[in-house]
Amino acid sequence: MDNQIHRGLHYFAVTLALSTFFLLIVGALVTSNDAGLSVPDWPLSFGQLMPEMVGGVFYEHGHRMVATTVGFLTIVLNFWLWRVERRGWVRRLGLFALATVVIQGVLGGITVLYFLPPPISVVHASTAALFFCLTITLAVVTAPGWVDSSPTLLQRCRELLSTGNFGLRLALCNILAVYVQYILGATVRHTGTVEGTKAAFLVTSALVAHIIGATLLTALTLYLSRALLRRVRDRRIVQLIYLQLGLLFTQLFLGLGAYWVRIDPAVLVQPTVERVLIATSHLAVGALLLAASLMAGLRMTQPVVSTNEELPMDAALAGETP
Repeated sequence: MDNQIHRGLHYFAVTLALSTFFLLIVGALVTSNDAGLSVPDWPLSFGQLMPEMVGGVFYEHGHRMVATTVGFLTIVLNFWLWRVERRGWVRRLGLFALATVVIQGVLGGITVLYFLPPPISVVHASTAALFFCLTITLAVVTAPGWVDSSPTLLQRCRELLSTGNFGLRLALCNILAVYVQYILGATVRHTGTVEGTKAAFLVTSALVAHIIGATLLTALTLYLSRALLRRVRDRRIVQLIYLQLGLLFTQLFLGLGAYWVRIDPAVLVQPTVERVLIATSHLAVGALLLAASLMAGLRMTQPVVSTNEELPMDAALAGETP
């Protein structure tokens, strides 16, 4: 593939990933402002393509507009992939991302038509995080510097894991743990719905599960960081590890604020700016933490050129020392 075309495809994939992150924030604003039922119909809004953008309609219909844009970008990316991308697994990954965003849109419609059922709302949020991970992966693997030493990314992971790559095992466990914690956070965020108003009361079981998950994730991340910092030689992986640590402690601090946001919100006529900012920031930082862990894991599948003549090249795979 021509390098200039490849670079343009990569930049477009990065744009899609950034747009998806913005979509997550916009979706969080809908929930934080209790605007989920501001527009009672779907796919139109009050039977119109463009209703008057006032009150909660601004957040809910704005969310739909951003989601539509992200869906359109995903379609364009797939056309581009199938036109210039030679790797079949990357094209299939693009199709999987497209299917995911379509399912995400349908789930969003169901949440409106059935008055925000908590299970569907949680699945909606979880699918959004999955789609975000897919867009990040597409942005990473379309980079000009990406090296494909195996037929597929999955095959590459299997090869490294079969050689006992402890660092990659830890990284994969960390990605899964962050994603599970994201789902637990979505459960806290979307349960306790009363007559379509989210966060009317706190579901203790969901909160306890989220707190336990945060404790376990913190312990795992600290252990992983210590283990990887002693093993890896790839500067980018080291930077991502430190980024994860910074995001983790920021997220723990925001988690305390998010708990304050959920304490007896039913007495408020409408959410305050401070409460909306804290709740939305908590979700945004959680998404960034997921992104950082995924990018570190992807980076560990790459061979790294050794700067130590005494170190065999095979031992430098995935940025891990023997």
